Amino acid sequence: MRFISRRLFLLFPLLLLSFAAAAQTSPVGSGLDPARLARIPARMKELVDQGIASGAVTLVARHGVIAELDAVGYRDIENKTPMTTDTIFQIMSMTKPFTGVEIMMLFEEGKLQIDDPVEKYLPEFRGQMVIDGTTNSGAPALRKPSRPITIRDLMTHTSGVLDGSADDIMPLSNNMQSTLAETVAGYAKHPLRFDPGAMWQYSSPGIDILGRIIEVVSGQSFEQFTAQRLFDPLGMKDSFFYAPPDMQKRVALVYHAENGKLVRSTEHILGGNPSDFRKDAHYPAPGWGMYSTATDLFAFYQMMLNGGTYKGRRYLSKPSIDLMTQIYTGYLPRAGWMGGGGYGLTWEVAKDAPGTLILRFPGAYGHGGAFGTQGWIDPKLDMIRIFLVQNSDGGGGKLSDPFMVMAASSISE
Repeated sequence: MRFISRRLFLLFPLLLLSFAAAAQTSPVGSGLDPARLARIPARMKELVDQGIASGAVTLVARHGVIAELDAVGYRDIENKTPMTTDTIFQIMSMTKPFTGVEIMMLFEEGKLQIDDPVEKYLPEFRGQMVIDGTTNSGAPALRKPSRPITIRDLMTHTSGVLDGSADDIMPLSNNMQSTLAETVAGYAKHPLRFDPGAMWQYSSPGIDILGRIIEVVSGQSFEQFTAQRLFDPLGMKDSFFYAPPDMQKRVALVYHAENGKLVRSTEHILGGNPSDFRKDAHYPAPGWGMYSTATDLFAFYQMMLNGGTYKGRRYLSKPSIDLMTQIYTGYLPRAGWMGGGGYGLTWEVAKDAPGTLILRFPGAYGHGGAFGTQGWIDPKLDMIRIFLVQNSDGGGGKLSDPFMVMAASSISE
């Protein structure tokens, strides 16, 4: 009897936490079937128990109502620290649309135009060359590009700006030890891979350049501008670029599969060792640097779904949101991570099959992250789906696709 009482005593904080999470959510008014929503955490737990991921947090909202918010598994396997609904994740490239929205804010204020050349704001990009084959010695042959890169090129990943592991530049940004100004100046020294607008090639450095433009135009650091214009007014209290000491205990660690077992990812991944919490970092990484939670992300996504407003405050106009979420790469053979889609202005947009085969309908827009996170907004369904996991080898995709299908198939009206 004493043993049972002790177990209940130890479980009591977790029971309170579960109750608190449940109290935040209700399917009432969402048009979602509670029984079908309940299948989501059950299935996620089955997949986590199979060793596909350490844990996951899921959120489903419809008609502005958070109807499902659950956590399964662990945020720290070694210490058996359970995943909770307020766990903080490195959302990686889900950061990109935040940077895009900030560009649109400056656009609406008349401080820049989407088709402005980058060199107008960052003169170090003047005279940038493009690779055009190789010389007889095997070195890259260079020529002038057909035109300078523009803000729109960066937002649609059609600029030709390098990505990947380019010699002296990418290690600086990956380890986050240089400033945004220093690293972007380094990008300007590298030739473009192709003429602007000629191809689609995903480019996190291109989004980082947008972040530097925000700094130059606003007169604020990227971190300050983001906090002042988005995080603080939206109530995103658990979102940041460098983890404060008092929040580090809520940050999920990152894992990858090795010899059939999940092991901690360390300094070899983007952003460095996750357990160092970006100590001494100076680089906000506008293309991949955010930490956030499911409920913080909901506020941002609901603002988008509402046509630019959230809780009575306007952030963007609906015309600007429409501009961001139309496809600009339809003429290119490959544009985006999923088939059946394309790119808007920093958002990936579903267009047709197979992009719709996980119940994302044409016009749905969102973004994923390198560690398996996903966030999608579907205007047709009036639905938000957020999936958070920390797998550096991409294993989270085995959970996110079932989640997307189960969330949409919960619609009962």
